[in-house]
Amino acid sequence: MDRGMHFARDLTAGRSALLALLFLTGVTILFNPTRAQQAALPPDDSEYIIFIIDTSGSMFNHAWPMVLTKVEETLNLYPKLQGFQVMNDEGVYMFADDRGKWMPDTPAQRRTVIERLRTWNAFSNSSPIEGIVEAIRTYHDSDKKISLYVFGDEFTGPSIDSVVKGVDIINRDAATGERRMRNNAIGFPMRSDAPQHTSTQFAAL
Repeated sequence: MDRGMHFARDLTAGRSALLALLFLTGVTILFNPTRAQQAALPPDDSEYIIFIIDTSGSMFNHAWPMVLTKVEETLNLYPKLQGFQVMNDEGVYMFADDRGKWMPDTPAQRRTVIERLRTWNAFSNSSPIEGIVEAIRTYHDSDKKISLYVFGDEFTGPSIDSVVKGVDIINRDAATGERRMRNNAIGFPMRSDAPQHTSTQFAAL
């Protein structure tokens, strides 16, 4: 904790809190996965989950081993789902024939997804809005409790505000005002020698 606080004090005022949070989160994930898992335990009432994964070059070439680990860890938090789905941030499905369907939650299906994920490198513009909209529009069901897990390392879209407003509109039930799906996000560190602006944009989003 002292290291993280020292790190925060050394940053410029406008970005200090955000970058300190990113730093501490990264340290927790990399060096204390058990603590990170406990801190990020989701509510146990989700019956279905949808992964929305940034498949851009920066993710695939730098963060991919960690992505595989975090997908497995997330699935392990849900010993028995009613179903799950995987798409990228563009709304492109891992398995195109499964669009609009739920993959069955079986040990074999989980292994198939992890194996496919190892080499899955679909085009991505590092903006999750398309994937979030696709997930909500296609899978929203008032009788199902669904959680989204957005994985990414940067946001390259023109406006955070427009994404937030767009998701707010589509994810809110017009009659009750309740959220249709629970949104979760996991950020991954970029290379230390890469420009960090888009990674802080993702954290802010």
